Amino acid sequence: MKIVTSLSFRGQCAEAFAFYAKVLGGKITAAIPYGDAPPGMPISDPKYKTWLMHCWLDVGDQAIMGADMDVGWAPNIDKPKNGFDVTLHSTSIEEARRWFDQLSAGGTANMPFGETFWSPGFGGLVDKFGVPWMVNTIPQEGWKPKG
Repeated sequence: MKIVTSLSFRGQCAEAFAFYAKVLGGKITAAIPYGDAPPGMPISDPKYKTWLMHCWLDVGDQAIMGADMDVGWAPNIDKPKNGFDVTLHSTSIEEARRWFDQLSAGGTANMPFGETFWSPGFGGLVDKFGVPWMVNTIPQEGWKPKG
């Protein structure tokens, strides 16, 4: 089984996924705009032609899926995203810090990256696209917090 997070945007899916691919070292394997939909699709307004109805980003053996939505199809798309976080785990504090720094650029760090009682490096942020993230460093065996 594979559980994949699907993120919704409002016309920013292509930009967001290009950013995530760069930060995470992934590869976009699908990016299908509404303009390429078969005839008869209910979303045919030309203003959505370049919006993505499906996007897939592979990062190692993991993936993130995404799409652009508008308020008529997803009534809360214009509200802040809440109730979930995309969470990244690494055994490397340097990698985790890099992810945190890059993902938080232009966004908001709601918990600065630093040591916690469970991790040598953890932080929470909302990126420039409004997506909440948590970045966690998995401690090495025998690790103990300094404080």
